[in-house]
Amino acid sequence: MKYPFNARAPAFDADAINATIQRALASAGIDTATGPMSDVTETIRRALAVGRVAEAAPSFDSESVIDVAARVVPTGKPGQRGGSFESHQFSNEAGTRAYKVYVPDMQPDAPRAVIVMLHGCTQSADDFAAGTRMNRLADEHGFLVVYPEQAAHANASKCWNWFKPQDQLRGAGEPSLIAGIASEVARSHGADPRRIFVAGLSAGAAMAVVLGETYPELFAGVGAHSGLPYGSAHDIPSALAAMKGGRSGMPGMKSAPASANVKRRKATRPVPVIVFHGDRDHTVQRENGAQIVLQAQEAHEAESGAPPLNVSEQAGVASGGRRFSKAIHADAQGRVRIESWTLHGAGHAWSGGHESGSYTDRSGPDASSEMVRFFMSIPRAGSA
Repeated sequence: MKYPFNARAPAFDADAINATIQRALASAGIDTATGPMSDVTETIRRALAVGRVAEAAPSFDSESVIDVAARVVPTGKPGQRGGSFESHQFSNEAGTRAYKVYVPDMQPDAPRAVIVMLHGCTQSADDFAAGTRMNRLADEHGFLVVYPEQAAHANASKCWNWFKPQDQLRGAGEPSLIAGIASEVARSHGADPRRIFVAGLSAGAAMAVVLGETYPELFAGVGAHSGLPYGSAHDIPSALAAMKGGRSGMPGMKSAPASANVKRRKATRPVPVIVFHGDRDHTVQRENGAQIVLQAQEAHEAESGAPPLNVSEQAGVASGGRRFSKAIHADAQGRVRIESWTLHGAGHAWSGGHESGSYTDRSGPDASSEMVRFFMSIPRAGSA
């Protein structure tokens, strides 16, 4: 975020300013010694050391989005057996983004499906591939995996800008770039245009939901892990308020100052969606996952003549020991339109992910496998 104060300030006492900021944070009950805010002191110190607020400060910083430390994952072949992991670029009027495509060795009998995977803040294609192990599943099932990468010049923390109005529209901004990448890959590899899906984590999940609303004819299903509903924010303050479920997180303050002005837009496109969310996610509150489900329900019911979905509930324990609850929403024909997984005791991390990637929780259940199962069970558009 570029700060609105452009005039150069006179000389100042950086140590005194830093001490004042630390006292203010402490009085607000914010712990900068541990947890998500542990790097804030060093960040402030570096910014003050150059005599100004650094322009390179993240526009949506990782401390606000991810609650564990990021790791750099070496570029290589995360999770694949014999396929190729190709690097490409796509450009349109909205800009340019790099992306990678995993093509498994398996020669399919029919045109391949495509799963677009949108990483979270601070992550990369290699990191997300390693953590989700989606390439391993591609080897088993024969689909293509596409990993668009956010550019640092678009967001210093490499977050997808799901909260900006210009990035919530069809034919504009980041949705047009990601949709363009998906279409380009499908064309170049002769994939099935009716079996293109999109999934993501955190900011990537929020953008996946945006894509389901803005390009419903392109994306046949959406997977949202620890994400937010469509149109839940319009700038950084409202995004932070939405992430906290409208709560401020400040002692004595029940709601965030920006939350009163946040009016969540309705989703109108009934695209099948599978949602995963930890009930101890303190980065993106569980309420956001529930709102994604509610939007999907409302969109389905808004379809001409569509009756309410039938809901059934299940509970279980994953092989890694994580308890979960699952709600299945099916239409009158028995087709599942929405799956909602609540991960009991889980935080802000990809469920069942591999520790070679960042922001993963190996306790399960395996979100990648469940998303693939859900996507592959969706009937092709136009089929009986």
